[in-house]
Amino acid sequence: MRALTWQGTQTVSVEDCPDPRIIDPTDAIIRVTSTAICGSDLHLYKVLGPFLEPGDILGHEAMGIVAEVGSEVTGLRPGDRVVVPFVIACGKCWMCARGLHTQCETTAKKNRDPALPETGAALFGYTKLYGQVPGGQAEFLRVPYADVGPVIVPNDDEPDERYLYLSDVLPTAWQAVDYAEVPSGGTVAVLGLGPIGQMAARIAGFRGADTVIGIDPVPERRRLAEQHGITTLDLDDDVVEQVWDATGRGADSVIDAVGMEAHGSPFAQGAQTVAGWLPDALATPVLTSAGIDRLAALHSAVAMVRRGGTISISGVYGGAVDPMPMLTLFDKQVTLRMGQANVHRWVPEIMPLLTGGADPLNVLDLRTHRLPLESAPEAYEMFQHKRDGAIKVVLDPAGAR
Repeated sequence: MRALTWQGTQTVSVEDCPDPRIIDPTDAIIRVTSTAICGSDLHLYKVLGPFLEPGDILGHEAMGIVAEVGSEVTGLRPGDRVVVPFVIACGKCWMCARGLHTQCETTAKKNRDPALPETGAALFGYTKLYGQVPGGQAEFLRVPYADVGPVIVPNDDEPDERYLYLSDVLPTAWQAVDYAEVPSGGTVAVLGLGPIGQMAARIAGFRGADTVIGIDPVPERRRLAEQHGITTLDLDDDVVEQVWDATGRGADSVIDAVGMEAHGSPFAQGAQTVAGWLPDALATPVLTSAGIDRLAALHSAVAMVRRGGTISISGVYGGAVDPMPMLTLFDKQVTLRMGQANVHRWVPEIMPLLTGGADPLNVLDLRTHRLPLESAPEAYEMFQHKRDGAIKVVLDPAGAR
């Protein structure tokens, strides 16, 4: 099969790779029909290279048609149209039973490298830190625990983009809003208007927020958000002061949808760049024990949230000893909630918004580019540099051979 592989820092290529096969009786093989590039894929592209090996298959947002199932799979059959959550969870352990599928103890233990920091559940296409499981930017994908992960969606005439974002974007944004605890009629500021921030802003309004403020330096992203009734601010503005002016006492809730590569953190940006180009033996201890996240977005969140408010973090952070403004957080009595999205937990709440012909979240306007899988290297570069209005890029493996 053809698949997108990591080859080095800021270098990916589409290569011939072995077709996946059933290994465990609970596996399924999916013929991928659509697979998206996520903002966190860019962390692999540039920052987290020391946890990858040349030839690793990337991608964790995929959907397609079931091609084959293992002997113990009872909930799927060949021909089913499915979306594959980025989280690989057993569905039975103590954590899964409590809706914390990203903390699945079974796949965390099964895939853990004892030489690396302890992490949660295995993830598709996401480094040695999360099991080094081949990802979905490929013609085919092996899915472990196939009775737990894949979500069956209508095999109708709707484009894949109607359902594709159940793999990551929609559950991540839904959890971000849920964790933000926006009071009915309250105010929420969303830092970053990439795919997660766009959907979080829409979901916040859908779930009852009176004022939603989206903050991003990219004009195209602000314009898309404005089409959905969201007030936007340019990052070059004094965004903290403007949020305070608009709310009187700060936002009730702030969602950080940016993460470790925030604008406005030049020292940390330099450290990330240097670490990304170091040999793995030198870079790995730097990345696992040093605080090199770019924290401008998080510090802005702390400054603009009101006293007694909530900050919800959906953007990925990776620094081990990042400095935090603990005095301010403590004094303002701020609640912090964060974490990878527990996709399985949120799908039942989101699915009714995607079926029946309605589209209250306007998911079909999120994708800005649909390109052949073979164009993935150019797509990564375009997305990284935010060229050509790229907000959400979907890759099409059809005809890759």
